[in-house]
Amino acid sequence: MSTVHSKAKSAAPENSAPTPNGSGDGLTGGSAPAASGTEHQPRRRVTAEAMAAKQRDISVSEFFAKNRHLLGFDNPRKALLTAVKEAVDNSLDACEEAGIVPEIWAHIETTGVNRFKVGVQDNGPGIVRKQIPLIFGKLLYGSKFHRLRMSRGQQGIGISAAGMYGMLTTGKPVKIVSMTSPKKPAHYFEIQIDTKRNLPEIINGKGDGEDIPSGEKGHKYIVDHGIEWVSHYPDAYRQDEQPRRDHELRSGTRVTIELEGRYVRGRGSVDEYLEQTAIANPHVTIYYIDPDGTETTYARSTTELPREPQEIKPHPYGIELGRLVTMLKDTGAGSMSQFLTTSFSRVSPGVAQRICDTANISTRANPKRIGRQEADALYQAIQNTKISAPATDCISPIGEPLILKGLHHQVPGEFFCAATRPPAVYRGNPFLIEVGLAYGATSSTQKVPLETLTELLAESDARSVRQFLLTTFDGIGAAGAEKILSEAKMGSRQTPSRLEKEEMARLHAASRGSTPR
Repeated sequence: MSTVHSKAKSAAPENSAPTPNGSGDGLTGGSAPAASGTEHQPRRRVTAEAMAAKQRDISVSEFFAKNRHLLGFDNPRKALLTAVKEAVDNSLDACEEAGIVPEIWAHIETTGVNRFKVGVQDNGPGIVRKQIPLIFGKLLYGSKFHRLRMSRGQQGIGISAAGMYGMLTTGKPVKIVSMTSPKKPAHYFEIQIDTKRNLPEIINGKGDGEDIPSGEKGHKYIVDHGIEWVSHYPDAYRQDEQPRRDHELRSGTRVTIELEGRYVRGRGSVDEYLEQTAIANPHVTIYYIDPDGTETTYARSTTELPREPQEIKPHPYGIELGRLVTMLKDTGAGSMSQFLTTSFSRVSPGVAQRICDTANISTRANPKRIGRQEADALYQAIQNTKISAPATDCISPIGEPLILKGLHHQVPGEFFCAATRPPAVYRGNPFLIEVGLAYGATSSTQKVPLETLTELLAESDARSVRQFLLTTFDGIGAAGAEKILSEAKMGSRQTPSRLEKEEMARLHAASRGSTPR
């Protein structure tokens, strides 16, 4: 005990413990100010009424504004990728649902240090005027959440969250142009999200947006007001010798978001995402302009659209007890048998009879009058009754032939294979796995002699060496071009026709996977 007491005393600072008489030094005394400094003020008591007065509703957009990492905007690199992905996914879904072979334009422009303007446009059906502010300016608003069928986006939160992130980081509104017909006016909106109310705030047109007239007046209006819009696109799929002709865009939507981000190449980049999107969707053509101004076109290899997925009802095995109770309360069915057969897939009158018998509930019972214990018995009876697996036509596989087309068109290789597994079900939800593989192959750049490469460089009209590599050699890909430039110790913006002989030799050696002697 004496040892412990001695250590405790030595750990205390000098003059920290006053004596009863309030004088002296060290262990025999202390100062009055030191004593007063150690006193604690009693905490102020807060009443329940005062605490209740501070409670208030939290808007969903206000919550995600403070927790944007939950939506994929946790760092600048990922934020840029997420914004592009959400816009491209929306474009693909809109085109496929409307039965239109998709054309997508993706443009990333540098506007400042770590600031980018992202523009994504499609040739889809367009959006009606009154829906535009809600789709792009309100979180959890959409048409896909309550449908049980495959789609890329379902929550109604992605593109509006990207716009909210742009507003938070740059203060700039989201700009939307949408056209439903060449004979009708297009609609132009500049929108911000009111995060406290989760409602759109329209900036332009005195709070009502603007209409762009059709025809030549509309083209003049777009040019005069600096609105970004692609009005024509090339026929990139022509395989014959006929000259390609430009098509007028008859409908579509463009969204432009300025945001804080970081552009990188290679793995996890926007370039890689768009390349993989072109492989997995061989029916799409993507026109991409990166922040360096390099233009890349991922041309489609087929005009065949994926089979349209069918909407199905939920399967009984995928329903939890709480959800079942809510469905019983909200149903309009007059009997338990009717409730089971109309609310779920794969439940016939015979299956409904077996479920009710197991739960000791009459098939004629009113679903709205089912109590908690009866609902629990019904739930257990569903789990113990053999019910057929749900239909799998709610998912739309790419298919092995189209996977192979996409791989052949975008990826160099000596061996290609693809597999589509039969549909399966997990907890009442259908799913399907597909895989494609490209292996081996020598890049086309490795087969080009130095003399030919020199001639190609001299004749090229590409604005940069990177663009030259991407447009001259098939299947090289953005990552492959970056690897060649890195090994050659060259910048991506160097002009091909102005390269020195030594630089050409380094580029040739890097493209062949060797180092110059």
